[in-house]
Amino acid sequence: MLDLKFVRENPEIVKQNIKNKFQDSKLVLVDELIELDEQNRAAKQEGDALRAERNKLSKQIGALMGQGKKEEAEELKRLVTDASDHLAELEKKESELDEKIKKIMMTIPNIIDPSVPIGKDDSENVEVQRYGEPVVPEFDIPYHTEIMESFDGIDLDSARKVAGNGFYYLMGDIARLHSSVISYARDFMINRGFTYCIPPFMIRSEVVTGVMSFAEMDAMMYKIEGEDLYLIGTSEHSMIGKFIDTILPESKLPQTLTSYSPCFRKEKGAHGLEERGVYRIHQFEKQEMIVVCKPEESMDWYEKLWQNTVDLFRTLDIPVRTLECCSGDLADLKVKSVDVEAWSPRQKKYFEVGSCSNLGDAQARRLKIRVSGEDGQKYFAHTLNNTVVAPPRMLIAFLENNLQADGTVRIPEALQPYMGGTKALLPKK
Repeated sequence: MLDLKFVRENPEIVKQNIKNKFQDSKLVLVDELIELDEQNRAAKQEGDALRAERNKLSKQIGALMGQGKKEEAEELKRLVTDASDHLAELEKKESELDEKIKKIMMTIPNIIDPSVPIGKDDSENVEVQRYGEPVVPEFDIPYHTEIMESFDGIDLDSARKVAGNGFYYLMGDIARLHSSVISYARDFMINRGFTYCIPPFMIRSEVVTGVMSFAEMDAMMYKIEGEDLYLIGTSEHSMIGKFIDTILPESKLPQTLTSYSPCFRKEKGAHGLEERGVYRIHQFEKQEMIVVCKPEESMDWYEKLWQNTVDLFRTLDIPVRTLECCSGDLADLKVKSVDVEAWSPRQKKYFEVGSCSNLGDAQARRLKIRVSGEDGQKYFAHTLNNTVVAPPRMLIAFLENNLQADGTVRIPEALQPYMGGTKALLPKK
């Protein structure tokens, strides 16, 4: 969410930003917002004047009563009553205008960073760099569920009976591999100085609307019927929510957290969920990282965050690349974002396994996360988030890149301690 004063003073910049994000239908909102803001400030100014006049009259009434001038006092009382009635009308108008302004402010997209490439959708995202050599082996790589089935490691049929499409049972070695990757990612981030956190897996609506746009909320979140609670779609929301309505001493920044959680997503508009795959699903587990920092440090942290993911995947011998998200692919709260994509030997292309985002002060402004500077001045913090690993999607990359011609799956040295020293998984079929 932008600063209202910034919109008021820079309407053309805000409009150009909307055009850069190919959201021209929102252009009318800028002028509407400015008009509502003018009405609201006029109403508040009139209200302040009325309150001052009412207070002045009230003091005069007391003086007149003390002088025995009852009739004059009664006349002033009528004026006070009229002023109070009009003030009540103004306060109602202010409240209605505040709500309209807030709704529009929550809809206008954040100002993107000048370095973001301009493009309409994810097809125009720009490759930044590759890490590791993509390899296509001489033998055929089976579909990922076929690899898992060779280890008796997945049961989609039973999951479909229990919960429907988009759910799964992981079994045996594959389930252990899944948990080992999460544990390894946890320790990897702890070793990089992040504080480990297990957050609430449900959050209230004020946190949901504080961390994402209405469109994202509708497409992602599961609502708990009859309660003001939503299942989290990613733990970054719960972790950022930890700081809601707080004033952090500047000396306590940056706040760097890494968390484990299950995640739940409706995947609305996903064009149907695969019946036999686990690439796009309703439930998965994830290791995440977030940073709350000073504004001048957020871009440095942005670079560090995505690099953590790249480094982790390379320790597991998985080639990856970074992809700069173009303007039209950025969610409304984001200033800048990069996807980390892993190499798929079967598809002979890269696919997304994580995303790193700098949200500037948008979330902090919505959630009232402020910092108290050494000079006593208060300002909004900047927030960032990034995926460490998100199995089982990450397992697709792991299995394909570590599969051997004989059907075994090699366990990289970094992961072996988490697998009880196992150096390879042996197929059962």
